[in-house]
Amino acid sequence: MAATTDGTQHEDQRTGAPAPPPGRRPGPVALAVSLLGELLITAGLVLGLFVVYSLWWTNVLADRKADREADKVRDTWSHQETAPGGPGALDTKKGIGFLHVPAMRNGEVLVEKGTSEGVLNNGVAGYYTDPVKATLPTSGKTGNFTLAAHRDGHGAKFHNIDKLRDGDPIVFETKDKWYVYKVYSILPETSKYNVQVLTPVPAESGRKKAGHYITLTTCTPVFTSRYRYVVWGELVRVDPVDSKRTVPRELR
Repeated sequence: MAATTDGTQHEDQRTGAPAPPPGRRPGPVALAVSLLGELLITAGLVLGLFVVYSLWWTNVLADRKADREADKVRDTWSHQETAPGGPGALDTKKGIGFLHVPAMRNGEVLVEKGTSEGVLNNGVAGYYTDPVKATLPTSGKTGNFTLAAHRDGHGAKFHNIDKLRDGDPIVFETKDKWYVYKVYSILPETSKYNVQVLTPVPAESGRKKAGHYITLTTCTPVFTSRYRYVVWGELVRVDPVDSKRTVPRELR
């Protein structure tokens, strides 16, 4: 039934069913809430896509590029009988060797010159040239082989740095030598401006005399760059690379 102009009701002539009451338009508050909800959903989707890009897709791209550069380095080694001045004389822009850290479960990591984002974003570890210059193990000199890599995104090569413990091996592979280090000190958090952790004799690690050290640095906490996580190791031996490139026992 439907209401007539005089207040009486009648049935819908086409269907015989009562006519629906006139619809109400949503008020301004309801419209604002609806619009806000749609905006929040859109923002959530955009943020989700950004997280996927930052934490997954950048890893894929960086790993692909790092693998290509690693293949170039190994190809150079295989075609080069001797490297004038030793492995450290190779083109450092293309990589000087590979870092192996079993506790981090990240395979081999190509090491290149520099620690800028332009270098580290390629899914590699970089050795410091500033503010304190790293001492390359291939030089034979005492000092600190200081390295950095991303903890999240762009390959995230040092993502599992917190898995390292005292005594764990860190191995640096060059064309003709394996440099085997052992972790002896860990600093879970320090200022990103603390350059003392990079000095040739890292006193903050407990060492007071010159030696052959390695230092791994990355951002902490996870997904931030507020502080730095630092791991120190000390050289325990150097093994020659044989014709089969047999890995040291620490990597078996």
